[in-house]
Amino acid sequence: MASSILSIGQSALTAAQVGAATTGHNIANASTPGYSRQVVVQGAAIAQNFGFGFLGQGTVISTVKRVYNDFLANQVQGAQTSKSALDSYYAQIKQVDNMLADPEAGLSPALQAFFGSVQTLTTDAASIPARQTVLSNAQALAARIQGMASRLTEIDRGINSQVTGSVEAINTYAEQIAQLNDAIGKATRATGQPPNDLLDQRDQLVLELNKEIKTTVVKQGDGDYNVFIGNGQPLVVGTRTSRLFATISPTDPQKIDVAYKASNGDTVYVGDKSFVGGVLGGALKFRSESLVTAQNALGRIAIGLADSFNAQHQAGFDLNGAAGGAFFSAGVPVVGPNIANTGTATLAATVVNAGALTTSNYNLQYDGTNYTLTRLADNSSTTFASLPQTVDGIAISLTGGAVAAGDTFLIRPTAMGASGFAVILSDPAGIAAADAPGGVGNNANALALAALQTANTLANGTTTFQGAYGQLVSAVGNKTRELEVTSKAAGNLLQQATTAHQTESGVNLDEEATNLLRYQQAYQAAAKMMQIAKEMFDLLASLG
Repeated sequence: MASSILSIGQSALTAAQVGAATTGHNIANASTPGYSRQVVVQGAAIAQNFGFGFLGQGTVISTVKRVYNDFLANQVQGAQTSKSALDSYYAQIKQVDNMLADPEAGLSPALQAFFGSVQTLTTDAASIPARQTVLSNAQALAARIQGMASRLTEIDRGINSQVTGSVEAINTYAEQIAQLNDAIGKATRATGQPPNDLLDQRDQLVLELNKEIKTTVVKQGDGDYNVFIGNGQPLVVGTRTSRLFATISPTDPQKIDVAYKASNGDTVYVGDKSFVGGVLGGALKFRSESLVTAQNALGRIAIGLADSFNAQHQAGFDLNGAAGGAFFSAGVPVVGPNIANTGTATLAATVVNAGALTTSNYNLQYDGTNYTLTRLADNSSTTFASLPQTVDGIAISLTGGAVAAGDTFLIRPTAMGASGFAVILSDPAGIAAADAPGGVGNNANALALAALQTANTLANGTTTFQGAYGQLVSAVGNKTRELEVTSKAAGNLLQQATTAHQTESGVNLDEEATNLLRYQQAYQAAAKMMQIAKEMFDLLASLG
């Protein structure tokens, strides 16, 4: 019986030691990111029948488990990826909003100053100082438009860098998750017990990965995590990873896209809209939804201004009696053939009606029989049996060679309109302020030029230059405000989800301190039990 008491005391002593060690581990990792509180799971040892009844044999420790709730953890991950995406989008569009809405650095003051000087010229059409003021304000307007285009290009390049950085981070997290899948599997098979700290590390990596991109985690029967992103693209499957890489867009050499290698070795490009959530998803969404639209909208204004002003200017006569020439220049449409095209044809796009231009890019695809032109802003498509064709003010034609089935082209009608905007005229006397019957000193054409400020020349005759710019400012401003509000709301949701998760899985130092005292008392009581058992055994030995 004394030996039985001794073994019971030993089991109690061991349980107290394990409990104290586990509590100490919790305390030590209270501030460790992703750490889940651990608890000792113990039960009564199998009792022994002594004839007079079953006598307990102490306690056994079955495992040390972590307190982890999959549902709450998934809520944190979902809230985290949403918050990261909104923050990423907001940080980028805020830069655009600040530039466009600036009352001094925006386009509105430059437009008003330029047309104001044209209006002043109408009061004295032969005045060289007034003409020089028109040219000076035209140069200032061109510099403003070019500067804004340059800033948007800088932001675009920043997105390229951000995409590259996010892809590198995603690949790193994927490799680490795969390595932990391997380590966890080996540890579980070797011991039959869960390696809690490794499990926490893997879950924390999944959370960090969700900061970069939204993921879907499928838990396998062997404990592995299979991680999927985008439209089901596998990123981690067991101990294997599918690496993403940042590469030059197949249709735009200035743009960085995300791609992966297919099982057959082909490069598969992933569209901006295929990835959602996280820093990467937010950056790609900003680029496809807001940045491209802003660049195109500014370009449309520049092309429309150059086209309408040039047309009216060429209808007049300068101080020398010569017909007016082109006053402004603007960037031309850009066509990007897909690098996978097998045909030899070249696609050309030309602005034939600036007033009909939209702010959208277009995709042209040939299926071997017909051409399908898709307006990317609303995904509306038009099918043609042949080219050339004119759509939304753009004439599209093929030159040289032959187009092959499957060939695609990206058409960006106004993307470079603002960056190519410049003043051609340099001689003040060359301003065509007069019309043909009234003599070189009259102001008839100057009045017509000044009237362009309030003329509905854009969007099929529905808006002015200032109106189109106001629409751009309003759209970006509203989106910025929307993102600011939703980002704050997402932050609150993330905080609530994190708090709920931490309430269950986090370490409460007050609770652990109480547990430590409890295990200390249990240890002392177990030691006293063993001491009594030893004394009983010694007494029995002395009687023999």
